[in-house]
Amino acid sequence: MTESREGLEAATSEWPKALFTVALLFSAFQLITAAFHPVSTQVLRAVHVGFLLLIVYITYPTFKGHKVWAPLGWLLGLAGMSTAAYQWIFEADLIQRSGDLTQMDMFMGLMLIALVFDAARRVMGPALPFICTLFLAYGLLGQYLPGEFMHRGYGLDQIVNQLSFGTEGFYGTPTYVSATYIFLFILFGAFLEQAGMIRLFTDFAMGLFGHKLGGPAKVSVVSSALMGTITGSGVANVVTTGQFTIPLMKRFGYRSAFAGGVEATSSMGSQIMPPIMGAVAFIMAETINVPFIEIAKAALVPAMLYFGSVFWMVHLEAKRAGLHGLPKEECPNPWKAVSQRWYLLFPLAVLIYLLFAGRTPLFSGTVGLSLTAIVILGSAIAMQVSSKWLRIAFWIALGLMCAGFFRMGIGVVFGVIGALVVICWFVKGGRDTLRICVHALVDGARHAVPVGIACVLVGVIIGIVSLTGVASTVAGYILAVGQSNLFLSLVLTMITCLVLGMGIPSIPNYIITSSIAAPALLDLGVPLIVSHMFVFYFGIMSDLTPPVALACFAAAPIAKEKGLKISLWAIRIAIAGFIIPYMSVYSPALMLQSDSISAIVYVVFKALLAIGLWGAVFTGFLLRPMKWWERLGGFVAGGSLILATPMSDEIGFALVAIVVLQHWWFSGRAALRSAS
Repeated sequence: MTESREGLEAATSEWPKALFTVALLFSAFQLITAAFHPVSTQVLRAVHVGFLLLIVYITYPTFKGHKVWAPLGWLLGLAGMSTAAYQWIFEADLIQRSGDLTQMDMFMGLMLIALVFDAARRVMGPALPFICTLFLAYGLLGQYLPGEFMHRGYGLDQIVNQLSFGTEGFYGTPTYVSATYIFLFILFGAFLEQAGMIRLFTDFAMGLFGHKLGGPAKVSVVSSALMGTITGSGVANVVTTGQFTIPLMKRFGYRSAFAGGVEATSSMGSQIMPPIMGAVAFIMAETINVPFIEIAKAALVPAMLYFGSVFWMVHLEAKRAGLHGLPKEECPNPWKAVSQRWYLLFPLAVLIYLLFAGRTPLFSGTVGLSLTAIVILGSAIAMQVSSKWLRIAFWIALGLMCAGFFRMGIGVVFGVIGALVVICWFVKGGRDTLRICVHALVDGARHAVPVGIACVLVGVIIGIVSLTGVASTVAGYILAVGQSNLFLSLVLTMITCLVLGMGIPSIPNYIITSSIAAPALLDLGVPLIVSHMFVFYFGIMSDLTPPVALACFAAAPIAKEKGLKISLWAIRIAIAGFIIPYMSVYSPALMLQSDSISAIVYVVFKALLAIGLWGAVFTGFLLRPMKWWERLGGFVAGGSLILATPMSDEIGFALVAIVVLQHWWFSGRAALRSAS
């Protein structure tokens, strides 16, 4: 844990004590409410929003390039907390007079609206607040619009009631998900990261693939995929694993833009990698009212295809450029890395088991986080035991205690954690471990702020859409287009996601597009989960597409290359991310939306062929450099396999056979000529 402790202390050495304390209280509140549910869901959401506003206003300056003016920051932050206190203290009164606001209700509601908009501007820039302002203006002034977009008109008090009170505005489903599932899983990832999970994943990937052809890039793909199982944050993965993998790729001959593109593409895939996935997955489960496990199952095969495609592209590029891996003696032993930090895998394994056993994400996250704390604290104590067999006995006893206590209730588990904290206080090195745990709590709260603020602000869109019914109007236009051409409707939805993604994160992108386009796709016969996953996927891809390409610009300073050049490479590397959503619509079995095993196997086989061939087409290399007609034929063959139209599969298979066989034949003849 030495590396984690040094890095964490460096990262937090300049944190103000007040901010540190607020973030710690935020995490403590979230853990207590997750374990014991002492307050109503409305109060939970309100206090969650209050803490978010307080942290934003004491952390982020009013304008970029300026320092936070502490008195104003605290004044605005405490004003945000006062809105939470108002909801808590007057909860019963607000319920009784729902829709009939007093002057004080109006004041608090308007203040909350202003604070949320300004906080979002500080954290994310002007794009999302501007879009939400348009929706707010539509709610207030839409009665003056011509045609079908005109609504009956709503007063200011109705808008304030919709947004600031109840559960269809700022305190809507996204905020509830942020206050429960998302926060817990962010904390879970923060604990594992600080305990050394990044080092474990990196060493494991280095040991397995570092010495292979194109090894450094393959390490980036595998380590990012593994990181995705615990973080679900693409940009965060870029700036963590990328610090190691991008310079390593450049050192072994990969171009800077390609190295940055590999890391950005691999890291963004973390949002679709079960079991944790990204925050959008939890919001989706609540929005369409299906168990989270169904979302994870639908994402499993596409995620494997996505990372398999990136791995294949990296392999082909390495063959084309003749790039070799590291000397094997410089690569760590992967199994030694596992043996040194095996205990960190235990909470992750339990979390996966609970999710796939049908437990709720809230329960699974609470158990996973509790086990992580127990494992970290227990390892500090076990290190002080000299006998190997006594250490094994300690872990067995601790495991049996946890197994028994979880059946008795989560409160007993908190008691076990408390006992371990006391013991750690007195053993050698134990206080350093406690310091790591405290910093992980604070770090998790800080990481939750951008996600949480986005979830709160998009409540404007949800509230206005549900109040005015504008979604049905837009859906009608999409349906009118899709009646003659489903493919055109899909393209329009994709473009909407990519354009919105230029200025807003994936969470509001998904919420906006799913509120408008997903119902239309559902009416066109696209299954419920598939229609929402289609929107989800292209919301993620927007972080790789120019001109904004957030993940690529995050990789730019590490790669020392322009973000736009990295983005152009990322699009080529992530070609599977653009293929899979379309294949899933035409063949839902790709997302396991079929009871037929043969149908699932068939569509996965088709996807592998299409992705594999397109990988060669966009790399320009298979067994040798591909001619232009080979690339054209391969592109058409892959496209034919994607579309589920009459004879398209037969045409695709025939073209694949022709392209591959002639490429193999001419490659063999070229090899014979060079040998002679």
